[in-house]
Amino acid sequence: MSTYIFGHTNPDSDSIIGAISLAYLKNQLGEDCVPTRQGDISPETEFILKRFGAEEPELKTSYAGEKVYLVDFSDLAQAPKDIKEATILGIVDHHKLGDITTDTPLECWIRPIGCSNTVIKEMFDYYGVAIPKNLAGMMMCAILSDTVIFKSPTCTKADTKAVKDLAKISHIDDYKALGMEMFIAKSAIEGASARDLNMRDYKAFDMNGTKVGIGQLEMVDISALNDRIGELFADMKLIKQEEGLHTIIILLTDIMKEGSQLLVLSDDVSKVEKAFNVKIQDNQAWLDGVLSRKKQVIPFLQPQF
Repeated sequence: MSTYIFGHTNPDSDSIIGAISLAYLKNQLGEDCVPTRQGDISPETEFILKRFGAEEPELKTSYAGEKVYLVDFSDLAQAPKDIKEATILGIVDHHKLGDITTDTPLECWIRPIGCSNTVIKEMFDYYGVAIPKNLAGMMMCAILSDTVIFKSPTCTKADTKAVKDLAKISHIDDYKALGMEMFIAKSAIEGASARDLNMRDYKAFDMNGTKVGIGQLEMVDISALNDRIGELFADMKLIKQEEGLHTIIILLTDIMKEGSQLLVLSDDVSKVEKAFNVKIQDNQAWLDGVLSRKKQVIPFLQPQF
């Protein structure tokens, strides 16, 4: 019976590539593991998979009775609805410890670094397992994505070292140029609905009993969305109602300007204003230097609840 490995809902490149890379490692170590995903592939992840000739993991949303490993999350709000009916063998992550609990001991690799694939690279090193060329390229791209090509405050020396090591294995000389190609693909909005854009990298959080949804759309130039802000807000209102949220935030992150335009709908906007020390006007505010939801948004917002 196979063990399934998957990342959070609305998966980003780290969670998809993390499932693939961890499954490969576990299979090399003698476990029968299959990478899966909880949601659709983003344009950026599609770019990475095509660039290195890899297939999309199987879409699977129910895991009752299964053995599983979790990658890139440990929050119930980002897990399958039946996760409590699964046996969690391990967690590999780089976020805060969430509210998932287990009935049995588990393997945990959780590090305060920029990307789950950096953690997995360290696991490969620990076990002495060689990383195939194309897998190394995908892991490298996942790290470049999560660290915004090293610009994110979450980026550490471990992440930059991992990228350089993986670049050598994958025979890629100019990894920053490839990273920019990847972000251009990530910025693609033509034909995308407001729901697709809002949910492209969206996560739900339970903040001390209050439901908060936070999405992030990283782009080379967010001005391309100027004519669609109204659409985004209309869809945010629907998401807020559908999920019973107190607050929904969408961060439009400009990787060149190194900041984020905050879009917010909240039952109490003063909590958001206090969190970021800004004045919200027309449900918007510019957050200079904010690139990381994990390090620059969640730690400031959660105490307000």
